[in-house]
Amino acid sequence: MSSDKVAMTEVERATLEFVAQHKKTYLSSGGRDGHILDYRHLGGHRFTTCLLLETVGRKSGEKRITPLIYGDTGGEVVIVASKGGADVHPAWYLNLSAATEATIQIGGQAFRATWREPAGEERAAIWQFMAGVYPPYRDYQAATNREIPIVCFAPGDEVETLKG
Repeated sequence: MSSDKVAMTEVERATLEFVAQHKKTYLSSGGRDGHILDYRHLGGHRFTTCLLLETVGRKSGEKRITPLIYGDTGGEVVIVASKGGADVHPAWYLNLSAATEATIQIGGQAFRATWREPAGEERAAIWQFMAGVYPPYRDYQAATNREIPIVCFAPGDEVETLKG
């Protein structure tokens, strides 16, 4: 697997418009709308929590904002780099991997955050937790040979909410 190759999965293709509208709604409402979504149509739960992740393009240098499902465990904010079960990592993950910090927005609050990837038993426990938050993650892992990364954020200073 090339770390620079980015391909679109059927899951991504099918949800492009939904994700674009979700991001627009989240940003334009300052986080009042878009933080909690009904993901039953995708196999998830009625009350699924979503954040906005801002990264800087590792090649372009441009800011990128991505809405993602998150969980909160052990005082950290957790996201999963599933890319719908693709054999390549999502672009946001590749961009994050090139940085030491990122900005996350949860509802109407945004934070600078450092991040890490859990390993071993800790990773396994967090994976089980996140598969409970969004059950399709299990199918996504079964669809690929790569180990889907888990990212844990430690929120720091509060910053201005993100702008699209």
